[in-house]
Amino acid sequence: LRAEFKQRGHFDDQTQPRLDTLADLVALGTVADVVKLDANNRILVTQGLERMRKGFMRPGIRALFKVSGTTYKTASASDLGFRIGPRINAAGRLADMSIGIRCLITDDEFEAMQLADELDKINQQRRHIEHEMSEQALETLATEAEQNLEPLAAICVYDDEWHQGVVGIVASRLKEKFWRPAFAFSPADNGSDEIRGSGRSVPDVHLRDALDLVSKRHPGLIIKFGGHAMAAGLSIHKQDLDTFKQALHDAIVTMTGKHSFESVIETDGSLPNTHATTRMANMLEEQVWGAGFPPPSFNDVFIVRSQRILKDKHLKLQLEKDQVVYDAIWFNHNEPLPELAHVVYELKSNEWNGQVNVQFMVRHAEAFDPTNASKFDF
Repeated sequence: LRAEFKQRGHFDDQTQPRLDTLADLVALGTVADVVKLDANNRILVTQGLERMRKGFMRPGIRALFKVSGTTYKTASASDLGFRIGPRINAAGRLADMSIGIRCLITDDEFEAMQLADELDKINQQRRHIEHEMSEQALETLATEAEQNLEPLAAICVYDDEWHQGVVGIVASRLKEKFWRPAFAFSPADNGSDEIRGSGRSVPDVHLRDALDLVSKRHPGLIIKFGGHAMAAGLSIHKQDLDTFKQALHDAIVTMTGKHSFESVIETDGSLPNTHATTRMANMLEEQVWGAGFPPPSFNDVFIVRSQRILKDKHLKLQLEKDQVVYDAIWFNHNEPLPELAHVVYELKSNEWNGQVNVQFMVRHAEAFDPTNASKFDF
């Protein structure tokens, strides 16, 4: 980039800027926006993380690390994606996106901390709203199941009180739980009978193409739509929701020949106990993982020694394999596991009360079925 600007005459060797000082912003933007981590992007994110770990970063990013309870000295792509990014995005979802922008660009440490505190409070509000909306969506789906309604190829849920800025997250949660395309709708903010939906899909279904097929078969049903294979948005009239549900189902069946989908979970196989160490976990966490370059995941069969629910939404576990017991946690999952479970997990280190131990980050788990081991490809 700098070479291109020099060639165009914007500056010379004496006046050229130090673009590496922007590496922290580049890394944060790349990870938080889920940009594919090809070779070049991994280099950029790596450089940005290295600067952060040395303390070289914008005051706003430093403040966001502090309010999230994360140390920048061990900054990882996961921290950017799951701790820093959501706090910035929360302002755009619920309030004013300029709060996040101001936090990132200010040079004043005091202002940065004030803005970071405000973003943290907005993010806590977002979490509360998301939890309530997700619970309401599950209740709606449970009611439909009790009425013996035949499951459709896609999930579509709506509530008059839902927040437009959070429906995409709810759709993502439903897609992961039921492994079907999912749309969550909320009222538009223009005072009309229009409702707006945000959708997330599974690899089998190109969501934007499915909406395109619906619009061709049912002119006027969709007011407007857009998106890509894995995510899309649209607007319809509230009274047309049931018609849209069936039309989307028909379009997906036409495109795929299926009305249900089964996930295949790719893993790196079993992890020997000798490698399940904090040293290995730290080595993995130092690398750059993300979109298009996922972190290693492993699958093993465990005896579930104990389990309890944290904050009504996370499952805390103790898992035993070969007479060794490991701590594990499954975020955003509050249903208990059977005594013998097949678990897909990532290896993490966890510091608590000054002690650093191995902790498994559960990505998927189910009752152990020796006849269905092929579901976990490795």
